[in-house]
Amino acid sequence: MAASVDIAVLPRVEEPELSASDQRLAELGYKPSLSATCRFSACLGCQFCAIGILTGMSSAFQTGLFSGGPLGLFWGWNICSFFMLLIAMSLAEICSAYPTNGGLYYWVSRMKPDFAFIGFCTGWLYTVAMIFTGTSGNLSTALYIASLAEVGSGRTLTRVEIAAVAWGVNVFSGVINTVGTKAIGRMSAFNVWWTLGGTVVLVVTLLVKAPVLNSAEFVFTDFENFTGWESKGFVVLLGFLQAIYSLEGCETAAQVAEEATRAELLAPLGIVTSIIGSWLVGLAYMLALLYSVQSIPAIESTSLALPISQLFVDAVGTRLALLCLVVVGLAQGMAAATAFTASSRLLYALARDGAVPKCVRGQFMKLNNGQAPYVGVWVSVVLGCVISCAYIGSTVAFNAILSSAAVSVMLSYLQPIIIRVFWPSSMTERGPFHLGAWSWSINCASFLFTVLVCILFILPTAHPTNAQNMNYAVVAIGALLVLTVLAWVVWGRMHFHGPVRTIDADSGERIAPEEKEEDRKSASEKF
Repeated sequence: MAASVDIAVLPRVEEPELSASDQRLAELGYKPSLSATCRFSACLGCQFCAIGILTGMSSAFQTGLFSGGPLGLFWGWNICSFFMLLIAMSLAEICSAYPTNGGLYYWVSRMKPDFAFIGFCTGWLYTVAMIFTGTSGNLSTALYIASLAEVGSGRTLTRVEIAAVAWGVNVFSGVINTVGTKAIGRMSAFNVWWTLGGTVVLVVTLLVKAPVLNSAEFVFTDFENFTGWESKGFVVLLGFLQAIYSLEGCETAAQVAEEATRAELLAPLGIVTSIIGSWLVGLAYMLALLYSVQSIPAIESTSLALPISQLFVDAVGTRLALLCLVVVGLAQGMAAATAFTASSRLLYALARDGAVPKCVRGQFMKLNNGQAPYVGVWVSVVLGCVISCAYIGSTVAFNAILSSAAVSVMLSYLQPIIIRVFWPSSMTERGPFHLGAWSWSINCASFLFTVLVCILFILPTAHPTNAQNMNYAVVAIGALLVLTVLAWVVWGRMHFHGPVRTIDADSGERIAPEEKEEDRKSASEKF
């Protein structure tokens, strides 16, 4: 005879209490599986690091200098910073309602669950953009190292040598990301202080050591045009690309939202605060550059790996130019690493929701002891190394690939903003960070500006246009969009139906993998 047990007398086992962030994640349908260790300083640092204001301003400074000159740079910076702040506010509002690592991809899928195609394309477009962005940043780091060699010893590195250095930087980014969230958080927090301190060093050095300081009239009104285009208005608009390139990356905190404490509040605050801080820091640095630039034609004709190196040499001499390059180059290396942080978390989120083929899905969801989705990290590193090989054969082809990354990021921003403009009621929930009555107006202004920027990014930047100065971003982004749509038609439409719950919100029980696969379509309807 079987023994009977009175369940009432058994000791009650208390379930561990979920934090507010984990509770919100469970309500969204996901079992908390990543360690929430990032505080506000780490979230802000991750954003600040991803934007890389010193590096973006330095690497793309010549773009604005040759397309509008000081006039275009100063006014373009302030205009673009204002609108990028509006975009950041739009994204922050959505992030506060849906704080998951899927970021832009999840937001789109959540707000338009009946149109899985948008979520699939946004997810993969943005993932590829982050891999391209990380590759671009790591190559820029290699170019800063090449500039150090040129300025310090007069030795010019070959393309093969620069590509080899870029491979090494790619691997270093992979190692940092593999160590885990804490390592990225600490590096990002350090980057905030490095950027602030570095800005002070750069500004003081440039203003004190420059042989001649330019007049305020030159800084605020001088117009330069090395593009060949006759329309001054169009030339100044082309100069906007420098500011946009420098300010992209404000949404990165969303990719580590599940690893942040109070993500529903800290992640959106990080998004907005990072743009405000970058606006001010970038403005101070830009004014120092404009007051200290000695010869714009000399920068235009320089043989150095990065044109900004020529400005440093002319303004402060060889020894201090090396100091300036070290400050900016180290900031560039840290900024590039966060792009692979984003791409690996995106691959994790896409795999979790079935947007990755089943044969490799489990690999992308593996976490190491540091809570890092290390397979996604090293896939990003390998792809970065492969893409860097294009630099050996053709800088034109490589620049086309990387230009498409900037367009892809802005196109990814555009998807959730479009939904908020044309389907304002699609976001049925509201987080602690919200825009209230201003929400639709801010989203509408963000939508119009993002469309303008996407058009500018694919227009020819020089006239007359030839094979060497053609803006091949339109070809690269077109190919990327075609491949993404093709992936949807061939595989995605049959296997991806939107975000899938990994936890039963009512019972708190995790759904088995086989149940997820069978019920994927019905689960998407719940959203």
